Amino acid sequence: MGNNLKTAFLLTLMTVFVVMIGQALGGRNGAIMALVLAGAMNFFSYFYSDKIAIFSSGAQPVTREELPRVYQIVERLTAKANLPMPKIFVIPTNSPNAFATGRNPEHASLAVTAGILDLLNDDELEGVLAHELGHVRNRDILISSIAATFAGAVTILARMAGYAAMFGGGGRDRDRDGGPLAAIAMMILAPIAALLIQMAVSRSREYQADATGAHFTGNPAALASALRKIETWSQRVPMQVSPSQAHMYIIQPLIGGISFGSLFSTHPPTAERIARLMGMQAGGY
Repeated sequence: MGNNLKTAFLLTLMTVFVVMIGQALGGRNGAIMALVLAGAMNFFSYFYSDKIAIFSSGAQPVTREELPRVYQIVERLTAKANLPMPKIFVIPTNSPNAFATGRNPEHASLAVTAGILDLLNDDELEGVLAHELGHVRNRDILISSIAATFAGAVTILARMAGYAAMFGGGGRDRDRDGGPLAAIAMMILAPIAALLIQMAVSRSREYQADATGAHFTGNPAALASALRKIETWSQRVPMQVSPSQAHMYIIQPLIGGISFGSLFSTHPPTAERIARLMGMQAGGY
């Protein structure tokens, strides 16, 4: 129920924010058009946000014959956790990472990079896959996917606001509604708001997925080791990811060795996650 309320809140927030941008750009007519757009975007986000995430990542579907190592681990974990088998995808990049998406466990997808398959041993890979299935079990993959869609949409609208300001857009109501100044303000504030939304929905869920995944495997130390390796190697081999998708990954991707979300980090510190997992290990898991 908690995640259902969070989803409803996020969809409502998307609607309000898009209407505000429409108001800033085109007055009352702009707000009406934005409301229609928001309704369509909410529908699309609920049913297709997972497909957007997969498409944006460049992930390709793989069969059991093509990737038996991952399928065997996931089949074992889903049987233990009483979860449906998700669709499996591979992202063709040497940077190690992974994410899960989908609107519910029956429509879940799990994507891993080629780099993570080369980097981790079987126990560590099992820890990562269990973490992602933890997101599925905790039913926060829909919230994450909607947040990604929202962040991407808001960023696009903010860029449109910037173009409108540069070219004197805003229609007949622009003087009354702030015109270019309002558009510039939205261009600056909208991406920040999107990052704040990502931060709000994703920081605590990483701790929860770590704990759930560790319960699935009974080996918190393996996930801790995997997180340590991924953190180190993702800095050496940066991954090109849209900022709107960054919060979905097990470790926040880096671009050019610099975290694009360092000011509004969507993930808790990896060192803290490792410390919590090792505390679980010491507690007898």
